[in-house]
Amino acid sequence: MKWLYLVRHGKASWEEAGLSDADRPLLPVGIERTQKVTTFLLQKGIKPDLILSSPATRALDTALIIAKGLNYPEGQIRIERKIYTGFHNHILDLISEKTDEIHSILITGHNPVISRLANHFLKPGIENMPTSSVVCLSFPVDRWKEIRTARATREFIVYPKQLP
Repeated sequence: MKWLYLVRHGKASWEEAGLSDADRPLLPVGIERTQKVTTFLLQKGIKPDLILSSPATRALDTALIIAKGLNYPEGQIRIERKIYTGFHNHILDLISEKTDEIHSILITGHNPVISRLANHFLKPGIENMPTSSVVCLSFPVDRWKEIRTARATREFIVYPKQLP
């Protein structure tokens, strides 16, 4: 069994003049909502074997908040440029390359790509993943190479506004 957690980064600032898109920081509300979602993941006993993140500040900071909350070693977060610049098929390629000893992967990324990746597996799909939301999918396979065509089960979708 393989598990995939798709996370859209927390709410980020558009207000700092001169910052590139990749350098936009999380807003305090983005940090708070990501912490809420992390608490939910912790309560469900989720412990990813691997965390992959876009190099963009808002995505990496989201991954760091989640890693800290789930006791995942922050230094083991792998930054993957394709999560920021690529298409959902590029992220599927990254996943397919992972060693099969890894059973669960958490990815922090951006819309519309992260929603498109979720919708590759979800039928019916979701229109839009809000910031700090998480989609959890499970796959009845032993190899990451098999998930591209595997039938996924939607375990849960959680939005920060659903949480206390």
